[in-house]
Amino acid sequence: MPALDWLGCATFRLTRADLVVFLDAYMDRVASAPPTGMDTSKVDRADFVLVGHSHFDHLWGAEKIALKTGATIVGSFESIRIMAEYGVPAEQLMPVAGGERVRLSPDVTVGVFPSLHSCIWTHAHFQQSDEVCLGDLGVLHQDRLARLSSRGQQRASLDEEAGQHLRASQQGARGDGGALVYRIEMPEGTLLYQDTCGYWPGVLPELQSDVAILAAAGRGNVAGEPMQGSLAQFVAEEVGLLRPRRVILGHHDNWLPGVSTAVDTAPIRAAMAETCPTAELAEMGYCAGFEVFA
Repeated sequence: MPALDWLGCATFRLTRADLVVFLDAYMDRVASAPPTGMDTSKVDRADFVLVGHSHFDHLWGAEKIALKTGATIVGSFESIRIMAEYGVPAEQLMPVAGGERVRLSPDVTVGVFPSLHSCIWTHAHFQQSDEVCLGDLGVLHQDRLARLSSRGQQRASLDEEAGQHLRASQQGARGDGGALVYRIEMPEGTLLYQDTCGYWPGVLPELQSDVAILAAAGRGNVAGEPMQGSLAQFVAEEVGLLRPRRVILGHHDNWLPGVSTAVDTAPIRAAMAETCPTAELAEMGYCAGFEVFA
């Protein structure tokens, strides 16, 4: 039976028989973050690392896993460029952009689809799940970049631990590299993996899956514009489109104190009950060995 371990932030480990697949790779956290029981030094097996986008809290650590285990990294062209610069051999790098189907084992494949990053440019902080956010529509990209630059300056005031962590984990990514979602097909069922709150309305409804891992942090992005409403409403809308029987949240813990915020999942549960009452919200602890399709 396929088993899933949540390793903090949006990182998971999927194990099925002899196949080990990491979904993102960010595990090396600051000491003040809640301990997960796992970091890259403890990884001894991996066949693939599927990276959702190129920000450090998703990509950082993939190079360590690949160099240690021989795993193949699947990710955007920007993620792959960075991994090459970190010395990962070309034969372990698989750039994708959406539209590809990759074999992970004789009876497991994964489809890659284009997605969108959450609207991190609208706020200098992470919103709680019931905080209603309105406006910010039609903002030009140059203005979005200016807001992001201002947010970067605000992070200069973080404490020394967080500041050192940010400096160490910066890999020179040029933006998010283009967000991706993955739909893993196994004999037991289908598993959708998303690591940031954004989607294309023409893509997501076609990816209905038995189980969906959905990001729950920041302000949702729908077709390039910020969600008019709350994070809870955004996740519930995604669940309504995907119609999974089980939902697992990611990116909702306090993965970097001073930057992130632990997300209250109760409003998400309530919103899901209205939108798709047949979907179970399964809240996982770290390294829980959760049976995905049980």
